[in-house]
Amino acid sequence: MKKRKELARPAQLHERVAPAPYMVWAVLFTVVPLLFIAYYAFTDDQFRFTFDNILRFFTTTSTVEGVDGSQQVVYTYLLIFWRSLKLAIISTIICLLIGYPLAYIIARAEPKAQSTMITLIMIPMWMNFLIRTYAWMTILQDTGILNSILSFLHLGTVKIIGTEGAVVVGMVYDFLPYMILPIYSVMAKMDLRLLEAARDLGCNAFGVLRRVIFPLSLPGVFSGITMVLVPSISTFYISQKLGNGKFYLIGDAIEGQYIANNLHFAAAIAFILMVILLCSMAVMQRMANRRSYGGA
Repeated sequence: MKKRKELARPAQLHERVAPAPYMVWAVLFTVVPLLFIAYYAFTDDQFRFTFDNILRFFTTTSTVEGVDGSQQVVYTYLLIFWRSLKLAIISTIICLLIGYPLAYIIARAEPKAQSTMITLIMIPMWMNFLIRTYAWMTILQDTGILNSILSFLHLGTVKIIGTEGAVVVGMVYDFLPYMILPIYSVMAKMDLRLLEAARDLGCNAFGVLRRVIFPLSLPGVFSGITMVLVPSISTFYISQKLGNGKFYLIGDAIEGQYIANNLHFAAAIAFILMVILLCSMAVMQRMANRRSYGGA
């Protein structure tokens, strides 16, 4: 009996039209704003083409006073970017260390328990972002809840956590679900027969984790790192409230220039940050694809 050659069915009209609203939405609220940012970044106040805004980010200097009273000249916005990157990386690492085992526990739980745990993780995200940040202000400030309890118990008051530490805590709390959920979604689809095969071949629990579970979960890990790192490095409200206004992050610099009506320089900072993040995401996606499909 001859096999009939199956021809690709041409897409129907409704199938071609269905994605149109989403494409229009993406163009209006993603592509167009990015084009405006690029346009403002490479123009001056008279909308003439210039690289001055970009160069200003890399060349602006300021004088800071060290702990010992010495004066030091630093590149202002590069220093702010480095501080933002450092705190974002620390927050991302903490989220990974907490989120990976949690995702594994959830993925191996019974379906009913999985639903309950996912709901508990999602509940804080239902609350307003500002309310969550103010809650941590109340807890972590020198006059916050923890120090109030210590004072009530006549144990004195102590500095619970430093300024940068408070910002990291806020980032971890707000962005931890974005680490857990991608890793969980990959682990939940993992073929358990591979784990059984690894045990049959002599792997202990750590060997199974290192040789099977972790390599297979890398796409979720890379997705989680991206989803935590990007908002962490560009956040500004957390640093303002939990940092007591003592230091700027790159998001604060963008907001400050916008408030001062320096729209072109604000767009230049945002454009540089966007390019750096897109390049980082492309590298991480390539790494994930190589590990997933065995590319060289």
